Amino acid sequence: MTFIIAIDGPAAAGKGTLSRLLAEYYGFHHLDTGLTYRATAKALLDAGLPLDDEAVAERTALKVELGGLDRRVLSRHEIGEAASKIAVMPSVRRALVEAQRRFSLKAPGTVLDGRDIGTVVCPQAPVKLYVTASAEVRAKRRHDEIVAGGGNADYAAVFADVKTRDDRDMGRADSPLKPADDAHLLDTSEMSIEAAFQAAKTIVDAAMNKE
Repeated sequence: MTFIIAIDGPAAAGKGTLSRLLAEYYGFHHLDTGLTYRATAKALLDAGLPLDDEAVAERTALKVELGGLDRRVLSRHEIGEAASKIAVMPSVRRALVEAQRRFSLKAPGTVLDGRDIGTVVCPQAPVKLYVTASAEVRAKRRHDEIVAGGGNADYAAVFADVKTRDDRDMGRADSPLKPADDAHLLDTSEMSIEAAFQAAKTIVDAAMNKE
């Protein structure tokens, strides 16, 4: 029986780092589902295909290989912008959700993070976490990350981008970002990643003891 940990939350809340730590600790497979949309977008861009043709985007999504997603390559800004355009397409979401569900069944367990894991992809997961933080804190984290990487960033612009992404993720008709009814809420606004990990680990351990 595969044990699934579903983690959702808005951009820069810390869910990616937390997911990787949990996967490493428990020896589980990890999937950042946002990268599946970015990989589809990159394939379209590389092939010079349009980003507004849903049928083409769906065919491309069906070919995405979940085993070789390179975070460093896929994190480029232009790929993120393209991904946001195709992520609202219902047929693209269906194709990638099916692939994500297949991934979630890998033994001995999996950690999936994204925007609709607990609500759509893996509603049967025994552990669902909704990781969030204030928009101000998330914008500061994103700003500091860009600067630390040698880039130039204006906090006001980063904050506006975070708010725009929130509105888009929470307002879309298909699979909007929201906590599952039985999700555990983790607000990391004033939490270190270690504290967040310990809180999540307590929740996971309790669920495992019930299995």
